[in-house]
Amino acid sequence: MTAFAADPAFDAGSLAVADWPLCQLRLQDDARFPWLILIPRVPGAVEIEDLSPEDRTRFLDEGLRAGRLIREMGEALGRPVDKLNMAALGNVTAQLHLHVIGRRRDDPVWPDPIWGRGTAHRWGEAERDRLLALIRAASPDAGPD
Repeated sequence: MTAFAADPAFDAGSLAVADWPLCQLRLQDDARFPWLILIPRVPGAVEIEDLSPEDRTRFLDEGLRAGRLIREMGEALGRPVDKLNMAALGNVTAQLHLHVIGRRRDDPVWPDPIWGRGTAHRWGEAERDRLLALIRAASPDAGPD
């Protein structure tokens, strides 16, 4: 069996933060949005249908947990989230992954989709470290609640 490895393309724009029961959790390095990426640690998974029924449920549960965390991140940044977006596109990076993104009506590209709009702004060191600490503190050692 092939071991799990995140596609190297993820390293260019995100930071691996934690391993949840199913997914590797990553922080997208774009300070315009609170944004997490979940990558199931299932070798060869490209589509949600590639997951077992149990893992599909776990994937959704972890996506919902990430959504709650996105809202906490928005609050911590003083920019409460107006809308939570979740997307499993995979057009550029085929490996199955889920984007969980906090949107605000005053964000730089609202109401448009974020892909291909504007330029990413890397997190400043202090904000990034604060978010990483928040994410790690919220990361479960066991399954999603």
